[in-house]
Amino acid sequence: MPENASSAVEWPGRRLGLPMTGSRSIARFAPRVGALLIDWGLSVLISWAFFDYDGIATLLIFVITQIIFVLTTGASIGHRLLGLRVASLDGKGIGIWRPFVRAALIAIVIPAVIWDRDERGMHDRLIGTVLLRR
Repeated sequence: MPENASSAVEWPGRRLGLPMTGSRSIARFAPRVGALLIDWGLSVLISWAFFDYDGIATLLIFVITQIIFVLTTGASIGHRLLGLRVASLDGKGIGIWRPFVRAALIAIVIPAVIWDRDERGMHDRLIGTVLLRR
């Protein structure tokens, strides 16, 4: 392949200096959705068990578990099960404030469904994080 042809190849995360595949590459659509469904499903189960399935309780459980797990492990339960993790772009770690803001932005939905060409949701772009494969 000519040298200039390889430079024309694009993939999600290339502009961020991330590999096309494997560890540290951008998490793709199916695992993202799978992780979200796992996390939401667990929130529904907890809400059903303790709050007679209250919608507000479900959302609060989802947000709280997102904060706790991303803050302590760098990944929600669904992320962990599907081999994903949240990372900061500056490489300095997620810190304390990012999981709180990220969870709040996911809870209002709109930022999470607007993606850029690197397949990063606006919730991740706004706080300088990215969802990666482990």
